[in-house]
Amino acid sequence: MSNDIGEKTRAEAFMLPAEHPIQLIDENGAVQSAANSSGEPYTMPDDQELLAAYEKLVAGRRVNDQAGALVRQGKLAVYPSSHGQEACQVAAAVVLSKQDWLFPTYRDTVAVMSRGVNPVEVLTLLRGTWHAGYNPYEFNVATQATPLATQLLHAVGVAHAAKLKGEDTVVLAMCGDGATSEGDFHEALNFAAVFHVPVVFFVQNNEYAISVPLKNQSVAPSLAHKAVGYGMPGERVDGNDLAALLSVLGHAVDRARAGGGPFLVEAHTYRMQAHTNADDATRYRTDEEVQKWVSRDPVSRMQTYLSARNMFDDDAVAAIAASAEDIASALRDGMNSEPEVDPEDLFRYVYSKPTPQLQEQAAMLREEISRENSGA
Repeated sequence: MSNDIGEKTRAEAFMLPAEHPIQLIDENGAVQSAANSSGEPYTMPDDQELLAAYEKLVAGRRVNDQAGALVRQGKLAVYPSSHGQEACQVAAAVVLSKQDWLFPTYRDTVAVMSRGVNPVEVLTLLRGTWHAGYNPYEFNVATQATPLATQLLHAVGVAHAAKLKGEDTVVLAMCGDGATSEGDFHEALNFAAVFHVPVVFFVQNNEYAISVPLKNQSVAPSLAHKAVGYGMPGERVDGNDLAALLSVLGHAVDRARAGGGPFLVEAHTYRMQAHTNADDATRYRTDEEVQKWVSRDPVSRMQTYLSARNMFDDDAVAAIAASAEDIASALRDGMNSEPEVDPEDLFRYVYSKPTPQLQEQAAMLREEISRENSGA
């Protein structure tokens, strides 16, 4: 009996997140040691892996800022910036293998482009000219989801199908802290745990669900603690520490691939800018609160660490910045060119065989366009 109790205690300890969010590089770029609740250490990624991820980090920051400018110029309908959360975005993409799937939210533009999708195609959804600008099956990236938490159910379905077919596939599903208050979040985690599917739930806790602070959403010790209630492990990680994110998410993905089942990771980060360009963040938070997070910036933190490791000099930093500027320039060019649209596409992709109602509506539209073109 005592051995059974001991095994149960160790299993319960493994499911609990660490006492503090996992951190491998602190705000000043100094190395830290960290372990999970069972005492197993998280290891630092090697320098080359960090350098490659840093380049994506810089590119992501530049795209975030460029997208904000495009909104002000009227080239984008809306943009939910991930400025300050780019480490979460990059890590989510980098830890996955080619055959794995990523299920992003509307704020995860940088994660999608870090999987290889052209930023112009990523922003097609937010431009409002089409439902999505890329083929999900080409990149194994689902279309960005605007409804909260619905993509988590889709992710679990893909993971379950992969398990049934015996595929070597892990699914990483992203969401924000606000999504954890949705019923879909509960359903997704419960199904994933019961059917033991290879999915990693990645919660970017940026402190606010639009204007609602986390304290008004949940009184759990952390969002990662919610995993225990479903019978899966949870972990907390410093969401502005790229190294820690790569280590923790990499461990979760490896565990899922090896048959260990689902895993919940909560990243503690902060939304430095408004929810979207339509939001006035000053109505619910102070400038002083925002300023406290400036020193925790993921880009400058990683640059400090890599510089101390002699991984690059000023010329290399400039080259990385120039590469990011090239990406931003291509994005500007793409957004400034007007897309060619075919109005009949509104009806063409609804059903494989159009219904009589759709055929009637398409005919009406053709007639209206014909009259307009003829000047009648």
